Amino acid sequence: MMRLPALAGVLALAAIFLFPSVRAEENAIEVRSRLIENFKVGSDQTRFGDFEFVGGLELSSSDSALGGMSAIRLSADRQRFLGVMDTGFWYAGALDRDDQNRMIGVRDFKVSPILGSDANSSREKWRFDAEGMVLRGDEALVSFERLHRVDIYPAQAPGGAKPTGSLPLQIPLPEFRGNRGLEAIMVAPESSALAGAVVAVSEMSLDKDGNIFAAILTGSSKGVFHVKRDLPYNVTDGDFLPNGDLLLLERRFSIAQGVGMRIRRFDGSRIGVGNLIDGEVILESDYGYQIDNMEGLDVTTDEQGQVFVTLVSDDNHSILQRNLLLEFRYLGDG
Repeated sequence: MMRLPALAGVLALAAIFLFPSVRAEENAIEVRSRLIENFKVGSDQTRFGDFEFVGGLELSSSDSALGGMSAIRLSADRQRFLGVMDTGFWYAGALDRDDQNRMIGVRDFKVSPILGSDANSSREKWRFDAEGMVLRGDEALVSFERLHRVDIYPAQAPGGAKPTGSLPLQIPLPEFRGNRGLEAIMVAPESSALAGAVVAVSEMSLDKDGNIFAAILTGSSKGVFHVKRDLPYNVTDGDFLPNGDLLLLERRFSIAQGVGMRIRRFDGSRIGVGNLIDGEVILESDYGYQIDNMEGLDVTTDEQGQVFVTLVSDDNHSILQRNLLLEFRYLGDG
């Protein structure tokens, strides 16, 4: 990912390693793409606060391997993607774009199993419930819940490799809830106060005051902090803006109200051990918009310095849900 123009050279080199084809029982599948031209159903509105809807895709396939996408990261040139599925798989592919650089299709879509430290995969979801993923140099860091951990994989052909190690979680294991563990993992910009540290936020592992456990996993300031929970939303992913502020993607669901999605922005300078941080809601939507179970968020920057936010949904392999890929231009201070 390209977070700051100053990092363009480093990231361009890193991209050589980050987005090759995925190996190890690799399964290439055919994916169909349906254009989503409007974010708000029945409206041609494009501006939503500081977000400008660029376009989206609804992905489908006759192959049951498509689905469960819980995190996504784009290459520095925004042409390729790598992600994880909560069913224990890597996925990777390329985006087709038009002359205005809007997504119009997906190609070269490949899926391969995530391997454990024993170099084996498993169909038992609790072993490889991958919820978050971020790229750090030539490494891909993956956060898992149920069997709570953050494993480190080589970003080059991660599907063909077992983890090379794990990051200390900082949060005591007894504080994690079984299916509500580390949901978001991201790397702060090198130029920020966190100086490239890895940060993770749980979905709904709560402290005694009902706030969300989070942690700085690496660097000199590592330790636990907390995120203010705002019912009925739970965290699903996040990423940093180039200026060091944090965006968290959140989701709600109820039988009465259906699915909702929002993004909160947090002052990055407030992230520190022992702190409780709260953020401003900068985008919120419900089923009146083209959303589903939104699980993944990625922030990228193009050659002109424009900031983009890409979202992906997890269809839970259900015929009642959709695999969505949405893209926004972020027009706020970033």
